[in-house]
Amino acid sequence: MSTIIYPSPIFGPVRSRRLGISLGINLMPGDGKICTFDCIYCECGFNNDFRPHLPRPSRQEVKKALQSQLAKMQSEGQLPDVLTFAGNGEPTVHPDFAGIIDDTIALRDEFCPQAKVAVLSNATRIGKKEVRDALLRVDDNILKLDTVDEGYIRLVDRPTGSYNMEEIIECLKLFEGHVMIQTMFLHGTFNDRDVSNIGPEFVNPWLEAVKSIAPEKVMIYTIDRETPHQKLTKALPEELDAIAEQIRQAGLTVSVSY
Repeated sequence: MSTIIYPSPIFGPVRSRRLGISLGINLMPGDGKICTFDCIYCECGFNNDFRPHLPRPSRQEVKKALQSQLAKMQSEGQLPDVLTFAGNGEPTVHPDFAGIIDDTIALRDEFCPQAKVAVLSNATRIGKKEVRDALLRVDDNILKLDTVDEGYIRLVDRPTGSYNMEEIIECLKLFEGHVMIQTMFLHGTFNDRDVSNIGPEFVNPWLEAVKSIAPEKVMIYTIDRETPHQKLTKALPEELDAIAEQIRQAGLTVSVSY
């Protein structure tokens, strides 16, 4: 099983399918994974298999490392398109997440004002006002919603704490459009159960929820790297295209990553 564990606190730059040249910011330890989901498709592996021994980077460490890397990239004449909070787990669990966002925006403005600040989050902590307020300050607030079927979430995304789908959707609406919804579509089985979420029984209620959230963009994608659970396969391009067309017909902007 191939697994990606990202350095901390800065990694890349890497070329993202969705974001362009991305400089990664990893607020989790550099030797393991801490996440409020334990997705069966996560490129970083299962939580229990990669328990970290190092601490999370401090706010000061993140700021210093980001400043150093941006200065280096500026001197080389190749600045990033986006500064992306991602890595080995859920970034919003860092106790200084809001302050780190403020530091990052200030450094972006100093070194590469044309770049965007993006956060890839599973949305499990958007019930906290300080997290929502921080996410409202970034350019690309990209939040996960793989389905509105809570049973599916518990089977595939596997929250490690409490999770209430109705509350998540209501909190997504609180962004008043300053949010991008990211959704993974896939096929396969897990624990002898079908985990395909391509059919209308999943797509139709999901699309109704997305319409009520009214995001600035919907980002649909499928598996791109090896997954910790081996019985998963990619959604087909024609399946993603059909879902994308439904999203467009609903009056929403969509991007597709095959």
